[in-house]
Amino acid sequence: MHFLGFLSHYLLIYSFIILNKHVLEIDSVQKKFDYKSVLSDVYLKCETGEIIGLLGRNGSGKSTLLKIIFGILDSDFKFVRIDGVIKNRTSDLFTDISYLSQDNFIPNSFSVKKAIDLSIDKNKTEEFYQDDFINSLRDKKINHLSGGELRYLEIKLILFNPSKFILLDEPYNGLSPIMIEKINQLIVQNSNKKGIIITDHNYENVIKISSKLILLKEGKVFHLKEKNELIDKGYLREGLI
Repeated sequence: MHFLGFLSHYLLIYSFIILNKHVLEIDSVQKKFDYKSVLSDVYLKCETGEIIGLLGRNGSGKSTLLKIIFGILDSDFKFVRIDGVIKNRTSDLFTDISYLSQDNFIPNSFSVKKAIDLSIDKNKTEEFYQDDFINSLRDKKINHLSGGELRYLEIKLILFNPSKFILLDEPYNGLSPIMIEKINQLIVQNSNKKGIIITDHNYENVIKISSKLILLKEGKVFHLKEKNELIDKGYLREGLI
């Protein structure tokens, strides 16, 4: 093995064993719709303990990229690696990656308690209920929850599962500022154990909680060193940061 390749491999192993970090890498992602390129050689890396904010204009391919990472949308080409191991099959990803879609996933006929009992390991149930907001919902039916209450519950359920990485697609959609703040607190509190990639049209809150920012523009990703680059790249106008 070439020395630099050996060193890189060694450092990756060191981070897993010593630092107890896990790494998700998505490489060379290509996707076309009707012969139009939506994603072109996209590379993205996320470690546990990070919140990656994925920004871009409508139609830039943000949701498409998350679906490809999770494996529910085919790509023309991609590599997905977790801790340096290539994951070729979608079934290999489900234990390591969880995905919050824009649509609600808990059946309306369920009670909150039933949703929790079916989703959370019994050893973690007590910890899950150490949350005054969750306890206030405990005896309600899913179809009696507000949009914000349901979103909070769904995000917390996903954050409490064993997955190392979480993909959040439009978690703030239609929510009040108070509920967005509650959800932000929930995400940040749990980010020390997870690697989180979040995208939302509410760019201000994505920027607020993210440790790194990535801009998706014209099918390519730009890894930003500071948020002012969002202006330089034409995503935001002066005065909007």
